[in-house]
Amino acid sequence: MALTSQVSWRKAAVTSMSLAMMAATALVGAAPVAALAVGDCFEPADAHSHAAEAPSHAKARPGAAAGAHDPNHLTAAQVAAREADFAAAKRERTGKAPMEGPSIAAATVTIPVVVHVIRKDTTRAGGNIPDSMITSQINVLNQAYAGSTGGAPTAFQFQLQSINRVTNTSWYPIVSGSSAERSMKTSLRQGGKNTLNMYLGQLSGGLLGWATFPQRNLSSMDGVVVLSESLPGGTSANYNQGDTGTHEVGHWLNLYHTFQGGCSGNGDYVSDTPAEASPAYQCPTGRNTCSSTGVDPIHNFMDYTYDSCMYQFTSGQASRMLSAWNTYRAS
Repeated sequence: MALTSQVSWRKAAVTSMSLAMMAATALVGAAPVAALAVGDCFEPADAHSHAAEAPSHAKARPGAAAGAHDPNHLTAAQVAAREADFAAAKRERTGKAPMEGPSIAAATVTIPVVVHVIRKDTTRAGGNIPDSMITSQINVLNQAYAGSTGGAPTAFQFQLQSINRVTNTSWYPIVSGSSAERSMKTSLRQGGKNTLNMYLGQLSGGLLGWATFPQRNLSSMDGVVVLSESLPGGTSANYNQGDTGTHEVGHWLNLYHTFQGGCSGNGDYVSDTPAEASPAYQCPTGRNTCSSTGVDPIHNFMDYTYDSCMYQFTSGQASRMLSAWNTYRAS
């Protein structure tokens, strides 16, 4: 799809959809991970009624088991610990605390991407997606992070280095936090802190994906896991334009969900994303769950809305990602 038609189609879709939402909280493994799941959505009574919008299970693909758990949302204590480490690591490298602001460095950061296609056999049904879907995913990342879809430009661009296809039934589907996931990543991960390793396949629990946040010491778990059929041209309805990848890479570059922290405190630690009480689903135009200035950022890549609804990062998010890159991932 041409960029101009993609952008206009997304923006046109914003006016015709409504929503439901929920939140789930968990952390899997020793290092924080972030995850996105796709779900059984439902209509609230109106855009400002939230009592009926919070089912007890994670957002999951239709047909997923009830109670599918989302391993991504951090507790306040976990966020506080991460932010303290971010500030300390920043001071060690530059002598300054991390700051977000309206501008970023003009220089471009090119991130090498290694894609691991995890499959149970060589059929499409068995996870063997074509190269064309992967190259389309890289194009989506480059458009999103360049601001070409309607948001603020960031410093990042992505360059596909290689595609590694692995047939291994013990790693398929990929199960978040499992020993099999650790074995898979320990065996396959390539490159240094600056290399994005993307693991594609069928995922457990109806999830769309998850990611590791950056940390001082490189872990073999570092990278993003994405449902293969969420890539452009995939079969995951409403989540098949590649923005699960965009979202998970945002976590890999140190962004939280827009609804992190709800309506109080520091929220997602980005000043120009309005506070949001809980995840937004579908595309609830005008949704406003907090009394502070601004409607919910439903078009932000770090919310939970349909791919057709999300098309932007903010300048504050761009600055936070660059600050984190220079702190954790730059050589």
